[in-house]
This record gives sequence, C-alpha cells and structure tokens, in this order.
Amino acid sequence: MTVKEIKSLDDFRAIIKSGKPVIIDFWATWCGPCRMISPILEQLSEKPEFAKVEFYKVDVDDQEQISQEVGIKAMPTFILYQNGEKVTELVGARPEKLQ
Repeated sequence: MTVKEIKSLDDFRAIIKSGKPVIIDFWATWCGPCRMISPILEQLSEKPEFAKVEFYKVDVDDQEQISQEVGIKAMPTFILYQNGEKVTELVGARPEKLQ
C-alpha cells in the first residue's frame, strides 16, 4: 500500500472513522525533516506486517482546516487513529520511534 494524500476535511473525518487503523503524516513542503522521513513512511506502508494499516498524509498548508481541527503545532507529526479516536502521536522526524 502507498501513502495517500487527504484532500479535504470531509475525507479526513471519513478516513479516521473507517474502523481500520490509520496513520496520518502531517507535513509541509518546506519542512526538511518531513522530506527526510517521508521515504521511511512509504517503506513502512509496503511491509507485510502493516498490511491492515492505512497510511495517509496531510499537507498542513493545503489543508489548514484539518491541521486546525487536529491541533497540529509542529511538523512532522504522525498520528495513529482507530474508530475515529487518536490512539497515539509522534512529533518529529524520529525513524526509530515511527517503526
């Protein structure tokens, strides 16, 4: 599975309430650490042990409504959702913690 981009607040709400575990990468094009860790997230999305997890990304500049609703204050921020609830959050480009 690849990392898909979320393009609207409605899509975001539907995705996190899907019942599946969902990891969302909140990033920005100008963020160096975001660009550094993005390939690692792509690799994780392809691993068999994460086959039941869906991977998405949100450009915080393009999707301000989503980033405001979630309360994103730093990038990159990775949030795991299940059944519409935040399970855990990781702030910063820390590959060892992402895995």
